[in-house]
Amino acid sequence: MISIIICSREKEISLKLRENIENTIQSNYELIIIDNSQNKYSVFEAYNLGIAQSKGKYLCFLHDDIFFHTKGWGVILNSIFKSNSKIGLIGIAGTLIKTKMPSAWWDCDEAHKRVNIIQHFSNQTQAHWKKGFKDDTLVDVVAIDGVFMAAQKNEAISFSTVLNGFHNYDLNLSFEYLKHGYRVVVTKDILLEHYSFGVLNESWYSSSLLLHKLYKDFLPLNFSDSKNLNALEFSNGKKFLDNLSDLNLSKEVFHVWKQLIYLKPFNKIHFYFFKKILKKCLQL
Repeated sequence: MISIIICSREKEISLKLRENIENTIQSNYELIIIDNSQNKYSVFEAYNLGIAQSKGKYLCFLHDDIFFHTKGWGVILNSIFKSNSKIGLIGIAGTLIKTKMPSAWWDCDEAHKRVNIIQHFSNQTQAHWKKGFKDDTLVDVVAIDGVFMAAQKNEAISFSTVLNGFHNYDLNLSFEYLKHGYRVVVTKDILLEHYSFGVLNESWYSSSLLLHKLYKDFLPLNFSDSKNLNALEFSNGKKFLDNLSDLNLSKEVFHVWKQLIYLKPFNKIHFYFFKKILKKCLQL
């Protein structure tokens, strides 16, 4: 049985989503709705509550604003899990590479992404992203996106009790399954539509710093044939640092900058950041 766990922003999920799941899963399932309409739980807490209530062999964590286009997606999940006992986590979007420097999972070259999703944007447009798949229907990745995460239940694995808020739970779960010796994969055989687009705000940056601190001895991860990891490390560090400085997170800025200096101590970008930070200090 598949235990579907949803952290809902309303008391109940929409009738449209409930009927969509019923009409497309074609597999035995239970639906566990964690009412977070009062913002009582972090997503980590909500999902752990769902795991505690679950009776299924497999867990499926879903956003509450999606729509399945693939009929029989529950059958597909069961088939993938049964095909190899070491497959622990399945997604529909993910990456082959993850830097040690703080970053989102999609902060990598297009060649490292594996994605199949219909994504809506804030300007009322939408796009069908299908990236990276060739003949393979299943690809090993180092992290998946949290819009859809199906997991083989393991009592030793849950969401972090240190992290909070509503960001980076997908990286957290991906890393935990990898640490326990499981494979994390992305399939192109399940297509869903996602009606909202995430925002990288101040809480995301704070969460990312803590997540990368927790996994500093586990990262980086690289399942690709890329030999250019150091360049990506520096690029991600520069991007993250630039945004941190715009958010006036001065303590965090110096922590990330120190890592960037270690990567490339004589790069001219350090002079740019020094001037930028000095200017902000003079404005205080």
